Amino acid sequence: MNESNNRILLVENIHPIAKEMLESHGYQVDLLSHAPTEDELIKLIPQYTAVGIRSKTEITDKVLEHSQNTVTIGCFCIGTNQVRLERARQKGVAVFNAPHSNTRSVAELVIAEMIALSRQLGDRNTKAHSGEWVKSAEGSKEVRGKTLGIVGYGHIGSQVSILAESMGLQVVFFDTIKKLPLGNARAMTSLDDLLKVSDFVTLHVPEIPETMNMIGERELSLMKKGSFLINASRGTVVVIDDLVSALKSKHIAGCAIDVFPIEPASNKEKFQSPLQGLSNVILTPHIGGSTEEAQKAIGIEVAESFRRYLKIGSSSGAVNFPNVDLPVKKGTSRILNVHKNQPGVLGEINTIISKAGANIEGQYLSTDDEIGYLVMDVHSAHASQLAQDIEKLPRSLRTRVVG
Repeated sequence: MNESNNRILLVENIHPIAKEMLESHGYQVDLLSHAPTEDELIKLIPQYTAVGIRSKTEITDKVLEHSQNTVTIGCFCIGTNQVRLERARQKGVAVFNAPHSNTRSVAELVIAEMIALSRQLGDRNTKAHSGEWVKSAEGSKEVRGKTLGIVGYGHIGSQVSILAESMGLQVVFFDTIKKLPLGNARAMTSLDDLLKVSDFVTLHVPEIPETMNMIGERELSLMKKGSFLINASRGTVVVIDDLVSALKSKHIAGCAIDVFPIEPASNKEKFQSPLQGLSNVILTPHIGGSTEEAQKAIGIEVAESFRRYLKIGSSSGAVNFPNVDLPVKKGTSRILNVHKNQPGVLGEINTIISKAGANIEGQYLSTDDEIGYLVMDVHSAHASQLAQDIEKLPRSLRTRVVG
């Protein structure tokens, strides 16, 4: 019910600003530099009220079965597919991420890679290091006046759009959701249409069933001969073997890939890919958001989500939870309850409050198709006992008191 302790676990070298912020609010923060295994997490998670991870740590169903004291999980990154979101919701565990903080860093990398591909900088650099002097304009082109096709026009895609247009590119985009074009960017009616007209194609889509192997042999064949592909989204979006074939046949002039279907678990593991050794291919180790500025911003964003959820119950920004954000009423205790979304639960809770003679100063219930999240401010010296009684209701999933 209540947090059994004030301990928070942060793993995978999360930026130290997160630890500083959380400790300043009275939490004990423990750090792990690596991504813990499932067995490690099963032993660790019962000790913590909150757990912060990055992209390599898997929060599985088995881990969540041991999360009886954990009320929230924070993904210090954009993606949340490493967490079993549905199971976390059923356990009453709110999951937060940082959807905005590394937007600029990824967008800048895409622009840099676009220019590098167009000027063959990767190959020229490698040859210069080995003593070869390849001073030639052959195959080297400006990006100005070319067409950039953006697949996925969300936070990152729209940032790329603005930067690209400022450099003189024409921008087209495709998104499954209707989006407002920025600047002179034009929406395309289909992915196929975008591929046919673009000199550069950059991918900015989430990892969902619909994007699995989205760019394969057929899609690559639709791209203009001599065009370039950039993927800084998810490794499962591109069929790597098909991309290799398109590169070897010279239909695709080059690519920049930051994400891969299989990635090393740590910097100590060897990286292997069929793309290695091919000309005008830039391979980077999933560093799109790996700038000092982005990692600091992510640390601040998720740490603040932790603080607000743990201190006042604000679930604003949670990816698997009804979003509730209410100001705290002075002189009250706040009871937070997660329950199964079924008829009559609120009536049962209010009956408990009424029988105790407690005065409800504020109450807000938000639901989705499975759970309800109730925030209730009460004037009562017995808030802890009320929460215990509410917790015993058969349809309650998790109840705690803050304030």
